[in-house]
Amino acid sequence: MEREKTDEELLAEFQQGDAGAFERLLRRHRSPLYTFFVRMLGDRARAEDLAQETFLRIVKGSASWEHRARFQTWLYTIARNLCVDAARRERFRRAESLDAQDGEEGGPLVDAVPSGGASPDRAAESARMRPLLERALLALPAEQREVFVLREQAGLPFKEIAELVAANENTVKSRMRYALLGLRKALAEEGVTAEDAEPEPEPPPGVRLGRA
Repeated sequence: MEREKTDEELLAEFQQGDAGAFERLLRRHRSPLYTFFVRMLGDRARAEDLAQETFLRIVKGSASWEHRARFQTWLYTIARNLCVDAARRERFRRAESLDAQDGEEGGPLVDAVPSGGASPDRAAESARMRPLLERALLALPAEQREVFVLREQAGLPFKEIAELVAANENTVKSRMRYALLGLRKALAEEGVTAEDAEPEPEPPPGVRLGRA
């Protein structure tokens, strides 16, 4: 049985012109990347857009990637930077919205609400659990939320998370501990027990790299 190629091997092949290697990277990472954005931003429509933007930046920057760097760390560094930019723009939009609320039609924040519903095969309990978890995550301080998601969703080791967020490893572990405590407390207040489980959100069909 052929050994599965690493992310770094696939990206090196893509650098040499193998488009199929990038398609394999896309299939491997698009679901966890999409979920990362959902967990960080709480907005599936924006998560879809930013997941696609992340892969586009990977394509554009692939020529300068060096094989000694881990692909996954690079991927989530780009994703985190996009989250920071999105949060900054959202704060600016909210400030403008407050200044402009004088009875005009609609509002900037209305357009940010995702319209998609749950898939037909989602159980009612899963539909109930998902927003509870997302609200609990979004209620965490940003630095705790990003460490939790990078660790639990992206699966990055603490050492790499520390490099990514520019903090020492002990600080990152402390943020993870407080994030877990905060999540447990918030979910317990909603009546959620440790046995309750929630499936990871599947990326919509549109979360893929489009052809020019």
